[in-house]
Amino acid sequence: MIELSQRELQKVRVIENTVAGYVTVRKAAELLQLSQRQVKRLKAKCRSGDAAWVKHGNTGTPPSWAIPAAVRERVVEFARTKYAGFNDTHLPEKLVGVERIPISRESVRRVLRGAGLRSPQKRRPKRYRARRERKPRFGAMVLGDASREIWLENRGPGLTLLGFQDDATSQVVAARFQLEYEDSIGYLRLLRQMV
Repeated sequence: MIELSQRELQKVRVIENTVAGYVTVRKAAELLQLSQRQVKRLKAKCRSGDAAWVKHGNTGTPPSWAIPAAVRERVVEFARTKYAGFNDTHLPEKLVGVERIPISRESVRRVLRGAGLRSPQKRRPKRYRARRERKPRFGAMVLGDASREIWLENRGPGLTLLGFQDDATSQVVAARFQLEYEDSIGYLRLLRQMV
């Protein structure tokens, strides 16, 4: 008895209907989201009564890039004994540098999670950030900022816009353009303008 996924079962039904002549190759290709050439290949492989043809040839074999079981066991052993308490970043560094086991950080993390080992590093709780209340009246606080842009849309030089904005009302109380980048002299000139 062969176990089939929903997608494989759909493929079997569509290809069998194509072999029987109920569905065209073009329609089968649309339904399965395959090329017509691939549908023809599947049609040639199809054998009535046996659905094994739908399984990929590599099904059940481990991938060539899989970490060997012996290496997995060594990684878990080191994590439990010699390098107990090392986090997911520091442990791979030791495995590569000291133990000469060429393995990536992500592979170590997967192996350890598969063995039920968690990283000893605790996640920091999110810091609570309360928004600052606006000042109660106009003039209590002024915020300054600058922006260097091509304000004249390539019809002139790049300019820096410096500005002060009132915190309570969001009203712009002073602003000026200058050729120079953001600097102290520009802010002092702006302060004079505002005063």
